[in-house]
Amino acid sequence: MNVVAAVLVALVALIHVYIVVLEMFLWTKPRGRAAFGTDAEFAEASKVLAANQGLYNGFLVAGLLWGLFADKTDVQVFFLLCVIVAGLYGAATVSRRILLVQALPAALALVAVLVAG
Repeated sequence: MNVVAAVLVALVALIHVYIVVLEMFLWTKPRGRAAFGTDAEFAEASKVLAANQGLYNGFLVAGLLWGLFADKTDVQVFFLLCVIVAGLYGAATVSRRILLVQALPAALALVAVLVAG
C-alpha cells in the first residue's frame, strides 16, 4: 500500500475516533457542546442518541483500521465510501461544515487508495 494512502486512511480513522469521543463521552461537556453547537439542556436530553451515533462512528473506525492493517483495499474503499455518504448526508441535514471535516478527508483518502490500487 502507498504510504500517502495509508496516512490518509489513518487520518480519517483518527477523525472518527475523535467524533466517537465527542459523541459518547463529551456530549454534555463544554467541549462536546461547543463542537456540535448545542446547549446544556439539549445535550442532556439527547445524550443517549448521541452515544448511539458515536457507537456507529466507532464501527467506521474499526472498519477503516481493519482495512488498513489487513491491507485490504476493498475494505478501505467500502468504509471510506460509508464515511463519504455519512458526510454528505450530514452536510445536507445538519451543517455544511461536515463536508470539510468528514467527507473531504474521506474522499481524498479514497482517491489515494484507488490510485495506489
